[in-house]
Amino acid sequence: MTLCLTLTTGVRIASAEDVAASIVITDDTGTTITFDQPVRRVIALYGAFNEIFLALGAGDLLVARTAADGNLPELAALPAIGTHMRPNAELVLAQQPDVVVQLEGRSESQTQTENLRALGLKVLTFEVNSFERLFEVTQTLGRLVGREQGASALVTGWKQRLDAVRSRTAGKPAARIFYEVRYPNLLAAGRGGISSEILALAGGENVVTDSKKLVRFSEEALIAADPDVYLIQHGPMNPAPTPLAERDHYKGLRAVREGRVLVVDEERFARPGPRALDAVEELSDWLHR
Repeated sequence: MTLCLTLTTGVRIASAEDVAASIVITDDTGTTITFDQPVRRVIALYGAFNEIFLALGAGDLLVARTAADGNLPELAALPAIGTHMRPNAELVLAQQPDVVVQLEGRSESQTQTENLRALGLKVLTFEVNSFERLFEVTQTLGRLVGREQGASALVTGWKQRLDAVRSRTAGKPAARIFYEVRYPNLLAAGRGGISSEILALAGGENVVTDSKKLVRFSEEALIAADPDVYLIQHGPMNPAPTPLAERDHYKGLRAVREGRVLVVDEERFARPGPRALDAVEELSDWLHR
């Protein structure tokens, strides 16, 4: 039986059951926030988090979006509140969110987080740089919006999809892959982000061994590596990449000679969200066709 005491003044004293029902979330900066109930108004300042909420069936809880997320049909009609790195505080406040969710990363975004907190907003910051972290953060966000069971089912399904890819590629030789993030001023995917993990899960191996997420890479080093496969990221960071056949120094690469060049979508292959699962399956099918 639940015991609830009410004083003559009308002030309600929380019972043990009420306290247990609270949602306590600690983010990746060590900040702990307690919510009396699942949140109902959410602003996510990074696209992958919006995609997670949509996958959880919680798109109706999203009350605004960044400028970069207008290409998601489910979010296109929502008011834009600036960018991931520079949200407009007044526009964010105007939406009266129960919580703002931000990606941990560069100091500029952390400064904006502190500014929003100073205005009285509840802000949770998470780092997502691997599938394991994607699974963990999905569980946390599911709990935040009262969809914990749905989050568990979603993560279970994701893990099963990755297991199926592993089974299909088991015993097959790993293709040596170079992942181009930007050209010119060549920037490559190192082993510190989800792009490199996508390569590995699909049955490949990143020829860049640096542990950073993004690595400046010289053309001389690329020629020396001579990858079997060359992936060209297409998106905001690499909006108009020159075809490899038109780059004089690249024509002798094994990947070019053998026609093993693939242009991939930045939002699927570099964003640590639900569509990264699609990227693994797509690349695996292409590599082992």
